[in-house]
Amino acid sequence: MTEGLSIDFIGHACVVIDIDGVRIATDPVTRARVGPLQRVVPVPAKARLADVDLVLISHLHWDHLDLPSLKRLAPGTPIVVPAGAGDWLRRSGFPATRELAIGEAMEVGGIRIDGVPANHSGFRPPRGPTAPAMGFVIHGTKCVYFAGDTDMFEQMSMLPGPAVDVALIPVWGWGPTLGRGRHLDPERAAEALRLIRPRAAVPIHWGTYWPHSMAGLVYPERLVEPPAAFAEYATELAPNVRCLLTEVGEMVDLQGV
Repeated sequence: MTEGLSIDFIGHACVVIDIDGVRIATDPVTRARVGPLQRVVPVPAKARLADVDLVLISHLHWDHLDLPSLKRLAPGTPIVVPAGAGDWLRRSGFPATRELAIGEAMEVGGIRIDGVPANHSGFRPPRGPTAPAMGFVIHGTKCVYFAGDTDMFEQMSMLPGPAVDVALIPVWGWGPTLGRGRHLDPERAAEALRLIRPRAAVPIHWGTYWPHSMAGLVYPERLVEPPAAFAEYATELAPNVRCLLTEVGEMVDLQGV
């Protein structure tokens, strides 16, 4: 653990960031089954997300915003969603919801959080709503960038605040291919590091969910290979960035960050 910062990789895009005593959960999707997807790693114990001070939702896709997973959190936990999604989530039973627009900032417990762009669809199928996909930069004694789900975009080189200490970067998805849409694969995620220029990077958004109908039998290597491939590409494309490879469900080793 780095003084003032610990990071718990719960799985997929769900990470619990404990920074200067403030606990922030990102995209907490934790159920064993979410629509056509099954969780291929253990469901996290409720205690892993206990006492969360704030939840950040990057966009409205089912694998990033799951209403039953949110209901596992303590009642009244504040939830931050992209601008345009607040009314829908409040009507869904989460009154402690606030919106944050790209380019806006908020503060919780002395921690500043900036809403930043992402290059990804914000539509929630099949009937909506739609709100922009986004990422978040979290500023305390350390600076953490949670990219959400995104493809590479030039504004990654203009994140607000001081240099990023740890970037949480998506490197895959939930199936044998990335499918349609705008995503980072291991190589493009490594290329993105040249724009972000963090001290360290943690590959996320891999190895957690898989289509139930495929039962892990179609390209099962995609459940384990993406982070190692990302680190290999980063050695060439961003050699000054430390890649902190972390198994799903484990704490990130931040020693020296």
